[in-house]
Amino acid sequence: MSKFDIKTDLTWRDIALRVALVLCTVAVIVWFMPRDNKPNFKMEVDKVWLYSDLTATFDFPVYKSDSVVKHEREQVMRDFEPYYIYSASVAEQQRTALSHFIWQKHPELGSDFLRLVLTPFDMLYEKGIVDTKKPLELETDTMKNLRRIDDREVSVINISQVYTPREAYEELLNTPSLQIYHTLLAQLDLNEFLLPNLTYDEDRSEAARLELLNSIPLASGVVQSGQKIVNQGEVVTPEILQVIESYQKELERRDQSNSTFASMIIGEALFVLIIISMFTIYLTLYRKDFFEHTRHIAMMYTLVILATVLASLMVDHSLLHVYILPFAIVPIFIRVFMDSRTAVMAHAAVVLICASILQRPLEFIAVQLAAGLTAVFSLRELSSRSQLFWTAIVTTMMAMLTNLSIFLIRHNDFSSIDGGEYVFLAISGIVLFCSYPMLYLIEKFFGFISDITLIELSDMNKVLLRRMSEVAPGTFQHSIQVGNLAAEIARKIGGNPQLVRTGALYHDIGKMQNPIYFTENQSGGISPHSQLTYIESAQMIISHVTEGLKLADENNLPVQIRDLIATHHGQGKAKYFYIKYKNEFPDQPVDDLLFTYPGPNPFTKEQAILMMADAVEAASRSLPDYTEQTIRQLVNKLIDGMVDDGFFHECPITFRDIQYAKTVLIEKLKTIYHTRISYPEMKK
Repeated sequence: MSKFDIKTDLTWRDIALRVALVLCTVAVIVWFMPRDNKPNFKMEVDKVWLYSDLTATFDFPVYKSDSVVKHEREQVMRDFEPYYIYSASVAEQQRTALSHFIWQKHPELGSDFLRLVLTPFDMLYEKGIVDTKKPLELETDTMKNLRRIDDREVSVINISQVYTPREAYEELLNTPSLQIYHTLLAQLDLNEFLLPNLTYDEDRSEAARLELLNSIPLASGVVQSGQKIVNQGEVVTPEILQVIESYQKELERRDQSNSTFASMIIGEALFVLIIISMFTIYLTLYRKDFFEHTRHIAMMYTLVILATVLASLMVDHSLLHVYILPFAIVPIFIRVFMDSRTAVMAHAAVVLICASILQRPLEFIAVQLAAGLTAVFSLRELSSRSQLFWTAIVTTMMAMLTNLSIFLIRHNDFSSIDGGEYVFLAISGIVLFCSYPMLYLIEKFFGFISDITLIELSDMNKVLLRRMSEVAPGTFQHSIQVGNLAAEIARKIGGNPQLVRTGALYHDIGKMQNPIYFTENQSGGISPHSQLTYIESAQMIISHVTEGLKLADENNLPVQIRDLIATHHGQGKAKYFYIKYKNEFPDQPVDDLLFTYPGPNPFTKEQAILMMADAVEAASRSLPDYTEQTIRQLVNKLIDGMVDDGFFHECPITFRDIQYAKTVLIEKLKTIYHTRISYPEMKK
């Protein structure tokens, strides 16, 4: 595989994976970012304008309010005159049909009766009958006239002069000359012959309606580009409010164009790409070890995405205030599980991305950076739950204090403080109080382990530790001593002291299954190994690793503790029985695997520290005398042997770290096994 070897010694595969990680992160964040560029101001009449000075960046009309426009439209629609087409043929057809019907049904009535009926019948059709079921019904309460089209001639008719079919029928029945025939006329169903002869002309009517509506001006004035709309601290009047709303409306209209939308997407993507790329470059240059552990990268980028997406959704849907989100929780989690520098860098990336979608980005950046830095500084060492509680308090107080200081710089007036922002900051502080249970979820989901969990596991009242102190007291004391030695080494060379101390307490729990086979638990007498072959004895000793892993699984110990159990002997040999076997049977071939621990060899600094501390502490008990020379020789011999056997090849530990570890072990053992003076006897 070709190499990209400048300073970081990355392979092309590494580069491709990191580019894909950056692009996927950018794509998710940009997908949820707001798509409009209109200001999202909180505006109220007779309230102080708390934002920065607002100046028009282009010419725009001052639109009338919706209520004013609606009222003007209602007024102008009173003059609306819909068009109806008059049809003379309908009257002729219905007159003929009615005449035939009466002659057939009642020929005895004669022509006089027929003439009495047809006279008002013709009059009704002459005035016009309309069908109110057409798309635009006559609104007699607002409109006065309609326009009648008859052979291309247009005449204006008052609405009261035309009839609906029902009105025409009632008018015909109530004709004075036909009152004596009222009962007979009711039986004839004359309404079947009163069909509409005025048909609604939709095209002409709609054109006339639109012409009327378009005659209403939607704007009452114009604001020029560069003209000041409102100054910071100025009281918002109804007129100013109308101008601001018009500015927002015009911005929204302009943003609907494809070119504006495309340029906005490009701008957002480019900005987020720059921020995420810089964060990834930082990790590549200074914390490239994180890329070797998927959980580290997964947690960091997930937190960055979640924080920015939540902020985008709140802004896009105008939900409450973005200050309600506890952005400081991102650096808190990263600080607890990783380191302070990475926590600060991740927090800065989140804050900068979120600031790009807000109306007051500088204030937001100042408040959130101050809160995030305070959170990181207050969690220099997380050793108790109460620290998270105090972190939430001081972080919230710092955010409020920073927000207040910026407000006073800009306004110099306490009376116009917006208390809502401080309420939201207080709510975000309350959410920070919930960081402990969320910390537990992060541990379980991404496979991390916090110092709080390690401290809880170190409690001597835990079932496994209490049982070990009862069943294998020698092993228990050995584990405590190893934990103390290992923690000192970790402090010296930059490991995790709490992790290696807790791991040391559990590294030999497998010895509880057969404690008597281990010398530290034997109180004297015959060793049970005398009844076993060398191979059987070696297998019994080696089994404490596999038995320990079984107990760890049964008791749900974290994977980091299980790794320490598995690697504290690496792939070394049970040398005592191996050498015994080789010396007694020099000519017989031997399967080295029967005397070899399953491993693997250490692959973290803490695992290497535990291996060194465990071997040195156990061997130190067999020294004939405890002098500086004997202790130094023992430490050098054991650790140099581990280096020569290649136990640390896969481990990120340096020769300098190993030398420091030797020094710590020598000094601590000298302190543990110091020579005591002999007290004189009282002469009798």
